Amino acid sequence: MSGIYLSAVGMLGPGLPNWSIAREVLGGRRTYRQEPPPQPEARILPPNERRRGAKSVRWAVAAAQEALDGAGITAAEVATVFASSSGDGETLHQMCETLAGPLREVSPTRFHNSVHNAAAGYWSIAAGSRQPSVTLCAHDGSFAAGLIEAAAQVSAHGAPVLLVAYDLPYPEPLAAARKIGEPLAVALLFLGEPRPGTFGLWRVAICEGASATRFPESLPSGLCANPAAHSLPLLAAVARGISETVAITYVDGCHLRVDTQPWP
Repeated sequence: MSGIYLSAVGMLGPGLPNWSIAREVLGGRRTYRQEPPPQPEARILPPNERRRGAKSVRWAVAAAQEALDGAGITAAEVATVFASSSGDGETLHQMCETLAGPLREVSPTRFHNSVHNAAAGYWSIAAGSRQPSVTLCAHDGSFAAGLIEAAAQVSAHGAPVLLVAYDLPYPEPLAAARKIGEPLAVALLFLGEPRPGTFGLWRVAICEGASATRFPESLPSGLCANPAAHSLPLLAAVARGISETVAITYVDGCHLRVDTQPWP
């Protein structure tokens, strides 16, 4: 696969409230501090949608918006790939509680928040976008699956693609069956050609027999347990400004090999 160019990054997580701070932490220039993340603003959403949208939607949209802010590209011209292993666990929990009770009536708002492409729908409406959008899930390999899709689209069409990977912990008792760790949302804007401010050139390939690259040692295990955190070893190479080959977990024993190179 030909190379793709990383143009912008958005980030929201505990101790990593935005890309500016995350870049310093991942680059080893700032000590990681376990602090609650700020409430996602998701300013692009109209007030009604901001109020109705599920928590995971606001996280995904906030990271996506940060990636586009200052990138010189409008949301309406960017194709999107949303990747999540679990969708909105809080809505699922609420629906299960309702269906287990005597009044088994699920509100329309709760139902449409439960579908896996809810974040993509809210984003497309808010952005006024008619660009292609894909929402996918591959359990712990969801970020890798999203990166494959984004890279394929950029390579095939040359148009900008925004990859948004996000997962939030389930409430109990679902959390006992599926442990997400800490909440995290990451957005990566990819281009077919470099522009001023481009972070790096990535080449992506599926491989077998590799071991996943370790997470930065400064990050807590709870954060690294989030499927979206598989992006962090890649972003650590970006933050350090070095060329590196990173292997991230995919599916069926396969990994994704990403050769990163700073740009220019």
